[in-house]
Amino acid sequence: MNLSVIIPIFNEEKTIGIVLKELLLVAAVKQIIVVDDGSTDKSVKEVQKIKSKKIVLVKKENGGKGSAIRLGLKKVTQKYVLIQDADLEYHPEDIKVLIDPIRKRPNVLVVYGSRFLGSRSNLLYWHMLGNKLLNFFVNILFDTTLSDLETCYKLIPTQLMKELDLSSDGFDIEVEITCQLLKKGVRIYEVPISYFGRDFRAGKKITWKDGLTAIVAILKYRVQS
Repeated sequence: MNLSVIIPIFNEEKTIGIVLKELLLVAAVKQIIVVDDGSTDKSVKEVQKIKSKKIVLVKKENGGKGSAIRLGLKKVTQKYVLIQDADLEYHPEDIKVLIDPIRKRPNVLVVYGSRFLGSRSNLLYWHMLGNKLLNFFVNILFDTTLSDLETCYKLIPTQLMKELDLSSDGFDIEVEITCQLLKKGVRIYEVPISYFGRDFRAGKKITWKDGLTAIVAILKYRVQS
């Protein structure tokens, strides 16, 4: 499998270099698109320290995770695409776990890495509860049984990803991707992954307001024709 990885970054100077080095060890990863979303720290310099022809650096003004992913998608050249957060909550060694079902099962098209099926550090309680509520709404409205719709680790054929015609600028991009896939009738295959969640002291950026935005987005995408 040939895989492009999109990494949206905003002030992740402490971890982006480690993430890039780990991704370069994954044989399937042929292209890494780092989209700097207006960082004000040394994130860009840390990216530039890693010398590899696989790495493409794109810089833009701050506009949110969704806007960075949509810009990165325009640069993708490989058959499959995956989003990678730059904070090491998700470890690149789990990518092979997502690839296996596509290689072994001809009917599997999209694979999600679920944080709630695998080993993990303790989550922030309200974040866990928020995730469960969002999954509850999506499962009812779209008649499915997903355990982790907002996981960062979504392995999707590039052509299909581009057909979704994404428009979200913020964290609700995760909800949009999932809802658009489900509306297309795509059966999402979930596998357990490890997860090491950050708290706000360590730089976590998503808040309860993003949860409310996600609920509104779920309802919007369900009623859209």
